[in-house]
Amino acid sequence: MEHDVTDAAGATTGTVTLAQIREEPLSVDEVLASVQHPTCGGVTVFVGMVRDHDGGQDVASLDYSVHPTAQARLTEVSHVVAARSGAVRVAALHRSGHLEIGDVAVVVAASAPHRDAAFAACRDLIDTLKSEVPIWKHQHLGAGGTEWVGMP
Repeated sequence: MEHDVTDAAGATTGTVTLAQIREEPLSVDEVLASVQHPTCGGVTVFVGMVRDHDGGQDVASLDYSVHPTAQARLTEVSHVVAARSGAVRVAALHRSGHLEIGDVAVVVAASAPHRDAAFAACRDLIDTLKSEVPIWKHQHLGAGGTEWVGMP
């Protein structure tokens, strides 16, 4: 699923190697391998996992619901970050469906010639994904209730 990102003059400004939402478990190794490149000395990976608490409440498990436009939006966000970041390659995977405590929920990575650009691109990608891709978390609380997180 590799796509080059180009500027107005047609020059390649970055590459999106992976941008997918999946129901099956995510592979950190797959994301890492997708961003590796001989021109890149800096690679940064962020892994988000399901934790056992949120906002002072115990969390037993959660479900991610995905809007029908989420996949297209994730691809678009990945292209925007690749174009503005100075990173050579970026990748993002996000889970959907039911997840248990400790499951990997999201993996994003960026590679660049130097670490500063890789760190900045990785941070930009996870922050932009979380704020702009319509994926919502329905937490099942330890006390028996539920709570939606990230709803518009």
